[in-house]
Amino acid sequence: MTERRPRKDATRNRAAVFAAADTLFAECESPESVTMADIATAAGVGKATLFRAFGDRTGLIRALYEARLEPVRNAVEHGPPPLGPTTPPPKRVPALLDAVLCFKLDNRHLALALEQTGTLSPYQAGHYERWHALLRDLLERIPGTAGTGFADFTAHALLAATRADLVAHLAGEKDVPREELREQLAHFTASVIGVPTRPGPAAGG
Repeated sequence: MTERRPRKDATRNRAAVFAAADTLFAECESPESVTMADIATAAGVGKATLFRAFGDRTGLIRALYEARLEPVRNAVEHGPPPLGPTTPPPKRVPALLDAVLCFKLDNRHLALALEQTGTLSPYQAGHYERWHALLRDLLERIPGTAGTGFADFTAHALLAATRADLVAHLAGEKDVPREELREQLAHFTASVIGVPTRPGPAAGG
């Protein structure tokens, strides 16, 4: 029993930290204003606990982002259409981008905080590389978007439309409604891949 307790405490602390960070990022004026001390206080844990568990603020943000992204990733890897692997590429590409957009909308300040960490290029982040590789492979199977280098560039261009800073600008500063943003992204995607489409139900949102 004594060997299992630290593991349970660590799990409980991690959940408390994630919940506190979620709230702080959702309610903040600017993601940069949320500090490790703020999160520790809100979670009811010591600041040293955060640094032991996550290394630094960037490590905490990445861990939280990956945890919140997990339901979407599971739907993409194992779920049914339109996100799952059995979906034809012309339908799956717009569904994937719609899921990314909805995730960024639901986690706007968290996504923005991750992009603002500045420790490495956002294009080298693990979650970005996974989205890009998947889109690139799907685009290679769509007539008109395949070819050496073209699918790779197109995947980057499509993902650029879901960048957290752009989403925050449009949804926050410009106050563009959620469904309008989804519709605009669907039309943009259709114009790029040449397949008419409309956004469907968002995964987890």
